[in-house]
This record gives sequence, structure tokens and C-alpha cells, in this order.
Amino acid sequence: MSNETIRAAFESGNGKAFIPFVTCGDPNLETTKAIVRAMVDARADIIELGIPFSDPTAEGPVIQGANLRALEGGVDTDKIMDMVAELRADVTVPLVFMTYGNIVYHYGVEKFAKRAAEVGIDGLILPDTPYEEKEEFAPIMAAHGISYISLIAPTSEDRIGMIAAEAQGFVYCVSSLGVTGTRSEITTDIGAMVELVRKATDVPVAVGFGISNPEAAAKMAALSDGAIVGSALVKLIAQHGAQSAQPVAESVRAMAQAVHAL
Repeated sequence: MSNETIRAAFESGNGKAFIPFVTCGDPNLETTKAIVRAMVDARADIIELGIPFSDPTAEGPVIQGANLRALEGGVDTDKIMDMVAELRADVTVPLVFMTYGNIVYHYGVEKFAKRAAEVGIDGLILPDTPYEEKEEFAPIMAAHGISYISLIAPTSEDRIGMIAAEAQGFVYCVSSLGVTGTRSEITTDIGAMVELVRKATDVPVAVGFGISNPEAAAKMAALSDGAIVGSALVKLIAQHGAQSAQPVAESVRAMAQAVHAL
């Protein structure tokens, strides 16, 4: 079911999806709930919810800082699951967890999948888990109706078709080498990467890492099916704290409009 829900989200935005990210619990879960609802009002199509981890190897300093603030505030996976259950009282857009393999292992893969499905999660992204290890997670998630979303990086090269052929939900196309963060310019040949993905699957492709403004979001969405933005929004949350919902909504609205206008 989650595959269809995610595909419908891409189709509803004029064939293009805008996908913002927020670290759950930064600065606290009440603010996270307000931010998620503000993102929905600003026309986000899918929302990535980061479950904080003490050693987020794929993240740059901005999201690392958010992880540490959330953990210092006492956030854990159970509290985040409860928060999602509360959000599902009125939030209908697809929600996707982004976290690390250790978090899921520690919680218990089966238990995690069952609880995530119960609260209404549509997908899971594990940036530290290579394609070759996805069988430890993907079948269990699928059994509970959760899409295991694959990442494809510039270094994937001859593995792109193989990864894409088994993709669920959407393919997360990583625009740049290195960790997350805003970049002044993206030099990877995104068009060529997306073309290889589309030869192997009709699952939507969204581009993330380094997108920080409406122009960049539109440029990446024009080459694919959507744009993913994290660090630029997390930076706003670091600046505004508990009053983050409005500035985040303004940024999301501008980028979503640019993506949907294509």
C-alpha cells in the first residue's frame, strides 16, 4: 500500500514531489509536530522524519547538531513513534523515517516495522546500509506495508540499474559525494544517473543532498521526479528553536511552489 501512497504523492504535485526533512525532537517533539503540520500546509508532498542517532555518519555538521540536541533532550524511538501516531490524527501525506541501521537493530527489526506500520509510516531510509545488506530490513518492512527506499550515489555506477530494479516507494538519488549539507553548486551529472534509474524501474526518483533554495530545488526536480531538502531547513530550526514552524513553512512553500510549477 505504501508504494501506491508514495507514487500518488508524486503525481499530485504536477508529477513532481517536494520532500522536506526534519530531525524529530529538535528542539523538542512539540515543535517537531508544529513543523510537520506547517510543512503540510506549505504543500510538502512527502515528509522525511529523522530518528536521531549518536553517530550519524552520512550527516554534515548541521544535521549532526540536530541529532545531538534531540538526544540531549531525551528523545527516543518510542517517543517518536507516539508522536507520529498523534500526527496521523490530521496529517495524511506520506511520512518516511530516515535513520540508521543500529537504531532499527537496537529496537528490533520486526518490532520496529510493526510499530512503524501501526502509527502510519510509509517508508524507511537507512543511509548507512548498503544495497547488499538490505535483505536484513527490506522484506520485514515490506511484510508490514512499509517501502524500503534505496539510495543511489554518484559512486554507485554499474550498480545503479541493479539497485533501481528492486526499488520501492521512490529512489533517493544522492546528488553529491560526502555528507549532507547545503552546497553552492551541484556538479554531478544527475540527468545521467536518473536516466540509468529509469531504464530499470518506473518508481519515482527524487534528488537530495545539497539543495537549499527554490532555484536548486526546481533544477533538480526538472531532472528527476522531485527534490529533497534537509540541511537548509534544519539550519532554520537551529536558528529559531521553538518558533521554527513559520520560517520553515515559508522556506518549504517557496521551494514546493518552484518544484510544482515545472
